[in-house]
Amino acid sequence: MTKTNTLGRSIAIGFVLLLFALPPIWLLLSSLKSQAEIFQWPPSLWPQQPTLQSYIDTFSRANFLQYFQNSAVVSVLSALLSVTISVTAGYALAKFRFKGDTFIFLLIMSAMMVPLQIVLIPVFLVLRDLGLLNTLAGVIIAPAATPSGVFLMRQYIVSIPDSLLEAARIDRTPEWRILLRIVVPLALPAIGTLLAFNLVWRWNDYLWPFLIITEQQNWTVQLALANSVGRFGIDWPRLLSISVMSVIPMLVIFIALQKTLMNGLMAGAAKE
Repeated sequence: MTKTNTLGRSIAIGFVLLLFALPPIWLLLSSLKSQAEIFQWPPSLWPQQPTLQSYIDTFSRANFLQYFQNSAVVSVLSALLSVTISVTAGYALAKFRFKGDTFIFLLIMSAMMVPLQIVLIPVFLVLRDLGLLNTLAGVIIAPAATPSGVFLMRQYIVSIPDSLLEAARIDRTPEWRILLRIVVPLALPAIGTLLAFNLVWRWNDYLWPFLIITEQQNWTVQLALANSVGRFGIDWPRLLSISVMSVIPMLVIFIALQKTLMNGLMAGAAKE
């Protein structure tokens, strides 16, 4: 590859990176502007008089810490519950043979073709009968088991050699210990990927909390963000500051799980 091609490639990559990085950079810098400066024309990227007043107001008057705590509880517990269900179900479907196992697997996969809107009312009625409306438990439990998670874990666990499991069974190792000591460590790339996807999905989820939560004290960050848009006006600095703070946890999770995510996405690419 010539130097000209290398330079052209670097310029193209830099332009694409700038194109994708410009919206979040603009969001961050706009959150440091006043209401008047946000709407000035011509617009400017850099704030002329940077201020943290919108962040101070968000923490002092918007009860943001409570919403942040609610979102954190919902995201973490729901993601852990989803991963637990997916790993155990995937292990059973991948390594056990029983009557109707193929039918059960196809039944779970068929659920992926059912639109979410179809099951909203039945799930809502079930949560109502269980007394879980307007509770964080209802938000956590409702979407915990996902067919996509079961499919991902089943397909990954199938690639684990049966000889390892048979050797443990010969030594009379309990099945739960085989799952925890052999299957889970070998499936960590897929588990990490599924965990990251669930954390991001549950943190950004708006529909389920909107349907289930009615009291403001149980709001998640996304509900608080949506309710920042008033009927007769919008406090843009406050809205932008909440948006920035809602993105930070997902950025931290991505950086922390970046290696695991890449290993999970590339799993199987180097297998012969």
